[in-house]
Formats: sequence, C-alpha cells, structure tokens
Amino acid sequence: MGAETHRLRMSYSSPHPTLSPLLRNLVLFGRFLRRLGLRVAPAQLAEVADSLSLIDISSVEDVRNVTRAILVNRREDLPVFDRAFDLFWGNADIKQGPLPEDFNPIAPVQMPGDEGNGESQGTSGTIAGTGFALDSGTSAEPSADDEQGESALALYSPGEVLRHKDFGQYTADELADAQRVLSGMRWAVTRRRSLRQGPSKRGRRLDLRRSLRTNLRHGGEMFHLARRAPKLKRRRLVLLCDISGSMDRYTRLLLHFLHSMEWSLDNVEVFVFGTRLTRITHALRTRNPDSAIAAVADEVQDWSGGTRIGESLRIFNRRWARRVLGHGAIVLIISDGWDRGDPALLARELERLQRESYRLIWLNPLLGAPGYEPLTQGILAALPFIDDFLPVHSIASLEDLARILNHVQEGRPERRQVLPRTG
Repeated sequence: MGAETHRLRMSYSSPHPTLSPLLRNLVLFGRFLRRLGLRVAPAQLAEVADSLSLIDISSVEDVRNVTRAILVNRREDLPVFDRAFDLFWGNADIKQGPLPEDFNPIAPVQMPGDEGNGESQGTSGTIAGTGFALDSGTSAEPSADDEQGESALALYSPGEVLRHKDFGQYTADELADAQRVLSGMRWAVTRRRSLRQGPSKRGRRLDLRRSLRTNLRHGGEMFHLARRAPKLKRRRLVLLCDISGSMDRYTRLLLHFLHSMEWSLDNVEVFVFGTRLTRITHALRTRNPDSAIAAVADEVQDWSGGTRIGESLRIFNRRWARRVLGHGAIVLIISDGWDRGDPALLARELERLQRESYRLIWLNPLLGAPGYEPLTQGILAALPFIDDFLPVHSIASLEDLARILNHVQEGRPERRQVLPRTG
C-alpha cells in the first residue's frame, strides 16, 4: 500500500470575537511582543488583565509600568518593549497624558511621521506604521510609503521577516540574529506513561501504605483513601542530521537548532551523518553554542561530502538503536534526501527504524520551497516509512515543529507499509 505522508501546518489563531476590545488587544499585543523576540506566555497576559482591573487605566504611564513589570523578563528587552508599546498602543495626543474618554484601543493608531501611509490597526490586527498583519502569522511586504517608518520596520524585522525567510537565503547579519533566536528557543516533548507508580488524585489503584500513614496522623480513622497512577515522563528524542555537501547552506543553523534541543531537554541523543555516522551528544553539552559547534567540527570527519543515508541508518540500527530507542523514543531525521547509496538498503533500514521508534519524523529543508516535489531516489524510498514529512527551512517551521513535538498523539500511528517484494 502506498504511504500517506502528513504535512502538518500550524498557525496562530485569531483572538475570539467575543472578547472585549481591551482583552482582544492584549492578546494581539502579546503576539506582537513574541514576534519581536520577547518571551510572553498566555499566563502573563492573564495576569496583566487582572492587574489592569486594579489600577486607574486613565494614565498611559501606569498601564505601561504594569505591563512592563509583568511581561519583560530580561533587561535587554526593555527598549524593545517600550518601542513596541508606543507602536501598538501609542497616540501622539495621549502618550504623555491621561487617556481621553473616547479613547478606543482598537481604533486606528498613527505614530508621528506615519501620516499618509494609510495603515491602521483595526480588528484585523494590522499594526499602524509597520505594514505587517498579525492575524495568521504571515507578513506583508512594506510599501514604498512605509519608508518613513524605517525604525519600526528594523525593530520588527528579526521577529517577523526572519521567521519565514529560508535559512539558505540569510545574510551574515541575519545569520547572527537567527542564531540568537535559536539559542533562546526552549523545547518540550510529549510525555509517556512510566511503569512506576506515583501519587494521583484520580488514580485507579489504591495506595494502602499512604492511606494508612495519612489516616494515622489524623486519629486513625479510615476517612481518606490515597490513590496512585503511572508517572509521566518526557519521551526520549533522537536526532539524526545530514551534514553532506547538499545540506551545506543549512548545516550551521541546524547545528544551533540541535544545540538548543540538547540544552532544553534531558533525554536527547544527537547524531550526524554524511558517509559515516557520528554521535555528537556529548560535544553539544557545552553551554556556549559556538564552542559546542567548534567541538562538533573537531569530532566529525565527513563534513560537506557525499551522502549514504541507508548505510548510516544501518550502523545506527545495529550499534545504537537498542541503547537509545527504548521507552518510546521519537526519531527526527533531518535531510534533503539526496543519497548516493542503495535505495533498497535505505528502505529496509527505515522500515526497521520506524518499527522500533514511537514516531518517525523526516524534516526536509527543501520542503518549504515553492513547487517542491519529492522526486529524489532517497525521498521516494523513504516516504513509505515516514510518519510525518515536515519542512525545516525557517524559524517559523521550527516553531511548528515545537508544537507538534509537544502534542504528539497518544498511541502509535497506523502503519501498514511493507517492503516491496524482490525476485
């Protein structure tokens, strides 16, 4: 049976239409800050909403101070926050004074110098003077009239324009910005049920020992029954990254991505391959990403050479699979699929790897290119044995991957693929 590949796409959802104007704009403002690189969680926005109900919101500076105290966690983010606050909420007539009675937080906002550009904030979430829309996570190209808002665009660029730009098209300055973003990313993987039991309010099994101890402390009468349930643990993540010549323009940033994975998660194993397989888990445990990548460069011998994916996976399956694939590991293969080896060998080893892993995900940097079709012999051999086929060409694609890893479905996907018969 032919394989069905799953290309998952995630996007920001628009705020609920029944929210009040203020709450709707708080949601948009939090989204705006995240696009600028600030770490803003939904719980923080809820805290802002509660705090604003306790102060007099007729003063802009009081509102600014409350939101700044809750939403800014790093000193270096203070200038970015202040500029973002002025862009989103600002109005030339009220910045330094009280809010007028007819002030509407979703009305069009113009900053000084933006006259005539025709941009408005409105309910669609377009930020005045920037030329970028906040509804769906997409960006619009700035018009010629937006040249006056150069400082706003420069501020917004690292958080939005670079999110969707292909890694292979980055300039040297953009590479440095993207590396800082990747270094700050934090990852989480879905949990699995452990064989060990722990305390639980809704557990199905009674914990008689804990029940007796608890009730003895309260006079000895049996009025409290303690329960227990399986503990939850993060699934192990195994990453195998292609470092051959065809992947050369993506390799540096992908290594930063692997480093952020290693530092965010406790149970990660990382390998790279070209014509041979190399384990780099220990090299990536150096805290500084540049030092870690330098250590990897000293350890790996086959940079930017040929690609033998099937042979590399055969070595992994024979030497490493039993050590690192236990307890339902999720496996990520990062490669463009250009392979000089035997396609039949690649298919066999992928079939075995899929069978032994909880989920097998193939990340292809070329998948994000317009008009891409999986026509290489490596990809054609691999597709029947992949659970998810996803792009990994931009920061936005990594954000999508983060959501997917944190919400992997319970239970293995249905797998009916079989190796083709020979002879």
